[in-house]
Amino acid sequence: MEESILVERLKKKDSAAFKEIVDTWQAMVYNTVLGIIQNPEDAEDIAQDVFVQVYQSIENFKGQSKFSTWLYRIAVSKALDHLRKKKRKKRFGFIQSLFGKNDELIIDAHDFFHPGIILENKQNAAVLFKAIASLPQNQGIAFVLNKVEGLSYQQIGDIMKLSLSAVDSLLQRAKTNLRKYLQNYYEHNL
Repeated sequence: MEESILVERLKKKDSAAFKEIVDTWQAMVYNTVLGIIQNPEDAEDIAQDVFVQVYQSIENFKGQSKFSTWLYRIAVSKALDHLRKKKRKKRFGFIQSLFGKNDELIIDAHDFFHPGIILENKQNAAVLFKAIASLPQNQGIAFVLNKVEGLSYQQIGDIMKLSLSAVDSLLQRAKTNLRKYLQNYYEHNL
Protein backbone atom coordinates (compact mmCIF):
# COMPACT_ATOMS: atom_id res chain seq x y z
CA MET A 1 0.00 0.00 0.00
CA GLU A 2 1.20 3.52 -0.72
CA GLU A 3 2.98 5.30 2.14
CA SER A 4 0.74 8.36 2.10
CA ILE A 5 -2.43 6.27 2.33
CA LEU A 6 -1.00 4.29 5.26
CA VAL A 7 -0.06 7.50 7.04
CA GLU A 8 -3.52 8.99 6.53
CA ARG A 9 -5.13 5.81 7.84
CA LEU A 10 -2.79 5.80 10.84
CA LYS A 11 -3.69 9.42 11.58
CA LYS A 12 -7.26 8.12 11.95
CA LYS A 13 -5.86 5.52 14.42
CA ASP A 14 -6.57 2.62 12.06
CA SER A 15 -5.04 -0.41 13.79
CA ALA A 16 -4.66 -2.35 10.53
CA ALA A 17 -2.59 0.50 9.10
CA PHE A 18 -0.43 0.51 12.23
CA LYS A 19 0.13 -3.24 11.93
CA GLU A 20 1.13 -2.83 8.29
CA ILE A 21 3.57 -0.04 9.19
CA VAL A 22 5.12 -2.21 11.91
CA ASP A 23 5.32 -5.23 9.59
CA THR A 24 6.89 -3.15 6.81
CA TRP A 25 9.50 -1.27 8.85
CA GLN A 26 10.18 -3.30 12.00
CA ALA A 27 13.34 -4.95 10.63
CA MET A 28 14.75 -1.62 9.46
CA VAL A 29 14.04 0.03 12.81
CA TYR A 30 15.48 -2.86 14.81
CA ASN A 31 18.63 -3.10 12.65
CA THR A 32 19.23 0.64 12.86
CA VAL A 33 18.86 0.72 16.62
CA LEU A 34 20.96 -2.44 17.04
CA GLY A 35 23.72 -0.93 14.92
CA ILE A 36 23.88 2.05 17.27
CA ILE A 37 23.43 0.45 20.70
CA GLN A 38 24.69 -3.09 19.97
CA ASN A 39 22.49 -4.85 22.49
CA PRO A 40 19.76 -7.10 21.06
CA GLU A 41 17.43 -6.96 24.07
CA ASP A 42 17.63 -3.19 24.38
CA ALA A 43 17.23 -2.85 20.61
CA GLU A 44 13.96 -4.80 20.76
CA ASP A 45 12.63 -2.57 23.55
CA ILE A 46 13.68 0.61 21.76
CA ALA A 47 12.18 -0.57 18.46
CA GLN A 48 8.87 -1.06 20.27
CA ASP A 49 9.20 2.44 21.74
CA VAL A 50 9.80 3.82 18.25
CA PHE A 51 6.53 2.39 16.99
CA VAL A 52 4.65 3.57 20.07
CA GLN A 53 5.97 7.07 19.39
CA VAL A 54 4.99 6.79 15.72
CA TYR A 55 1.45 5.86 16.72
CA GLN A 56 1.21 8.62 19.31
CA SER A 57 2.80 11.38 17.23
CA ILE A 58 1.73 10.57 13.67
CA GLU A 59 -0.17 13.88 13.61
CA ASN A 60 3.24 15.60 13.72
CA PHE A 61 4.27 13.97 10.45
CA LYS A 62 3.67 16.67 7.85
CA GLY A 63 4.87 14.78 4.80
CA GLN A 64 7.80 17.13 4.13
CA SER A 65 10.06 14.09 3.97
CA LYS A 66 9.45 10.44 3.26
CA PHE A 67 7.76 8.53 6.06
CA SER A 68 10.77 6.17 6.24
CA THR A 69 13.09 9.18 6.78
CA TRP A 70 10.89 10.39 9.64
CA LEU A 71 10.91 6.86 11.05
CA TYR A 72 14.73 6.64 10.83
CA ARG A 73 14.99 9.96 12.69
CA ILE A 74 12.81 8.63 15.50
CA ALA A 75 14.82 5.37 15.66
CA VAL A 76 18.17 7.19 15.78
CA SER A 77 16.83 9.66 18.34
CA LYS A 78 15.47 6.88 20.58
CA ALA A 79 18.77 4.97 20.35
CA LEU A 80 20.74 8.10 21.26
CA ASP A 81 18.35 8.86 24.15
CA HIS A 82 18.97 5.35 25.42
CA LEU A 83 22.74 5.88 25.28
CA ARG A 84 22.45 9.23 27.06
CA LYS A 85 20.35 7.68 29.82
CA LYS A 86 22.92 4.94 30.29
CA LYS A 87 25.69 7.52 30.55
CA ARG A 88 23.70 9.65 33.00
CA LYS A 89 23.18 6.63 35.20
CA LYS A 90 26.95 6.08 35.15
CA ARG A 91 26.48 2.80 33.35
CA PHE A 92 28.72 1.59 30.62
CA GLY A 93 28.43 3.10 27.13
CA PHE A 94 27.07 1.07 24.25
CA ILE A 95 30.18 -0.99 23.51
CA GLN A 96 30.33 -2.17 27.10
CA SER A 97 27.43 -4.42 26.21
CA LEU A 98 30.23 -6.54 24.72
CA PHE A 99 33.33 -5.50 26.67
CA GLY A 100 34.01 -4.56 30.29
CA LYS A 101 36.34 -2.01 31.82
CA ASN A 102 39.51 -3.98 31.18
CA ASP A 103 38.48 -5.10 27.70
CA GLU A 104 37.45 -8.52 28.99
CA LEU A 105 34.71 -10.14 26.97
CA ILE A 106 31.44 -10.04 28.93
CA ILE A 107 29.17 -11.48 26.24
CA ASP A 108 30.73 -14.10 24.02
CA ALA A 109 31.22 -12.46 20.63
CA HIS A 110 29.59 -15.50 19.05
CA ASP A 111 26.34 -14.48 20.76
CA PHE A 112 26.36 -11.01 19.18
CA PHE A 113 24.99 -11.00 15.67
CA HIS A 114 23.87 -7.99 13.71
CA PRO A 115 21.61 -8.99 10.82
CA GLY A 116 23.25 -6.40 8.57
CA ILE A 117 26.76 -7.76 9.09
CA ILE A 118 27.75 -11.23 8.02
CA LEU A 119 31.31 -12.21 8.83
CA GLU A 120 32.75 -15.69 8.88
CA ASN A 121 34.62 -14.86 12.04
CA LYS A 122 32.23 -13.36 14.61
CA GLN A 123 35.23 -12.19 16.65
CA ASN A 124 35.96 -9.79 13.78
CA ALA A 125 32.39 -8.50 14.09
CA ALA A 126 32.96 -7.76 17.77
CA VAL A 127 36.21 -5.92 16.94
CA LEU A 128 34.46 -3.94 14.20
CA PHE A 129 31.61 -2.89 16.48
CA LYS A 130 34.09 -1.95 19.19
CA ALA A 131 35.87 0.23 16.62
CA ILE A 132 32.55 1.81 15.57
CA ALA A 133 31.83 2.51 19.24
CA SER A 134 35.11 4.44 19.50
CA LEU A 135 33.96 6.91 16.84
CA PRO A 136 32.44 10.27 17.75
CA GLN A 137 28.67 9.87 17.88
CA ASN A 138 27.74 11.49 14.54
CA GLN A 139 30.48 9.60 12.70
CA GLY A 140 29.27 6.32 14.18
CA ILE A 141 25.64 6.97 13.26
CA ALA A 142 26.52 8.02 9.71
CA PHE A 143 28.77 4.96 9.31
CA VAL A 144 26.08 2.54 10.59
CA LEU A 145 23.41 4.10 8.39
CA ASN A 146 25.67 3.92 5.31
CA LYS A 147 27.61 0.69 5.71
CA VAL A 148 25.25 -1.42 7.81
CA GLU A 149 21.87 -0.14 6.64
CA GLY A 150 23.03 0.65 3.09
CA LEU A 151 21.53 4.14 2.96
CA SER A 152 22.68 6.74 0.45
CA TYR A 153 24.38 9.98 1.43
CA GLN A 154 21.15 11.81 0.56
CA GLN A 155 19.09 9.57 2.86
CA ILE A 156 21.62 9.97 5.68
CA GLY A 157 21.58 13.75 5.18
CA ASP A 158 17.79 13.76 5.40
CA ILE A 159 17.79 11.63 8.55
CA MET A 160 20.59 13.52 10.31
CA LYS A 161 19.54 16.91 8.87
CA LEU A 162 22.95 17.45 7.28
CA SER A 163 24.16 18.57 3.87
CA LEU A 164 25.63 16.01 1.48
CA SER A 165 29.09 17.49 2.00
CA ALA A 166 28.69 17.18 5.78
CA VAL A 167 27.67 13.52 5.40
CA ASP A 168 30.63 12.90 3.10
CA SER A 169 32.97 14.55 5.59
CA LEU A 170 31.56 12.51 8.50
CA LEU A 171 31.98 9.26 6.58
CA GLN A 172 35.51 10.12 5.45
CA ARG A 173 36.53 10.95 9.04
CA ALA A 174 34.83 7.77 10.27
CA LYS A 175 36.73 5.64 7.76
CA THR A 176 40.03 7.31 8.70
CA ASN A 177 39.37 6.83 12.41
CA LEU A 178 38.28 3.21 11.93
CA ARG A 179 41.35 2.48 9.84
CA LYS A 180 43.60 3.87 12.60
CA TYR A 181 41.74 2.01 15.34
CA LEU A 182 41.75 -1.31 13.52
CA GLN A 183 45.37 -0.99 12.46
CA ASN A 184 46.36 -0.26 16.07
CA TYR A 185 44.18 -3.10 17.36
CA TYR A 186 45.63 -5.70 15.01
CA GLU A 187 49.22 -4.51 15.53
CA HIS A 188 48.84 -5.04 19.28
CA ASN A 189 46.63 -8.14 19.31
CA LEU A 190 48.09 -10.44 16.69
